[in-house]
Amino acid sequence: MVPEVVALAHAMRQGGARVGTGEIEAAARALGVVGASRTDAYLALRAIMCSRREDLAVFDIAFAAVFADGDAGRPAVDAPELPPGVTLALPRVASGQGDPSAAPDPEMRPAAWSDVELLLEKDFSEYTDQERALARTVISQLARRGPTRRSRRLRAARLRGIRPDLQRTLRASLRWGGEPLQRRWREPSAKPRRLVLVCDVSGSMAPYARVLLQYLHAAVATHRRVEVFAFGTRLTRLTRELAARDPDVALGRAADAVQDWSGGTRIGHALATLNREHGRRLGRGAVVVILSDGWDRGEPELLADEMARLRRSAYRVVWLNPLKAGPGYEPLARGMAAALPHTDHFLAGNSLASLAELALILEETR
Repeated sequence: MVPEVVALAHAMRQGGARVGTGEIEAAARALGVVGASRTDAYLALRAIMCSRREDLAVFDIAFAAVFADGDAGRPAVDAPELPPGVTLALPRVASGQGDPSAAPDPEMRPAAWSDVELLLEKDFSEYTDQERALARTVISQLARRGPTRRSRRLRAARLRGIRPDLQRTLRASLRWGGEPLQRRWREPSAKPRRLVLVCDVSGSMAPYARVLLQYLHAAVATHRRVEVFAFGTRLTRLTRELAARDPDVALGRAADAVQDWSGGTRIGHALATLNREHGRRLGRGAVVVILSDGWDRGEPELLADEMARLRRSAYRVVWLNPLKAGPGYEPLARGMAAALPHTDHFLAGNSLASLAELALILEETR
């Protein structure tokens, strides 16, 4: 049964599952224990070779393909349907046949089965309700990666640090009769840096606001030092509304709190409110992320002045514009042209890949 287990592991790897040599060895031993029952073999192999929930569907398809020619008395395994346009490369190996190396090589298909991979580059405006639900897990993982800064407190270092740790050195010397043969060190620790998220919920940003608010909610649920605001023609603080653990409840409260949803856009006026009314709450040294397409009905001079003021107090300013993902895009709108000189990073906020790029930038702040 070892060739069948190897073929099963190969098929699962083609589908994106993580199956190592340890799992293959344990699966081969398990088949020798459970006997010839197809149901027992299915359950034993599934328990050993599936380490994630996403691997279960890949395992069912691979098991049905590898063990398709089993005994007639064994129960069959129904494989789930793949998404349209996606196929999985699976070898066909019959149980109890000769050397599988003599069989012809299976035809390899270019695409592997993965719902998330199909959504990485897809524009948020084209998401369906089902795809937004699938992307929620990935968004939550990206939101955990926040900015940090160097703390004044020191922590124990595994290797050589910047300052000797006398207490730990003395405790370690007791094992050697009081001789400090093993010196211990301390190194600087990191603490979270304040993160400020400002999301545009005007009419032009409506196709993206629903997914971006999921990212805002995940950031509030993951980090303590996070402030969230939304703006159209006015600025609204949403930190309390998005603090609810249930995403649907939090997004519902946020929608009720915003009075100018899908309306006009006055970015300069909203940033003026942010600087003057919430400047003390934000403090200095925060990372400010603005999610907007840059279409502004206000005066560009006001926007430029408020962006300059915000840049002087913030540690870093990041602007996410979904229009930047379009081919040949240039920031020719008056609002975007006025704000761009005062931003440190200008990204496209239209897909999961752009949010992953934002997560890398936030981690670089440490």
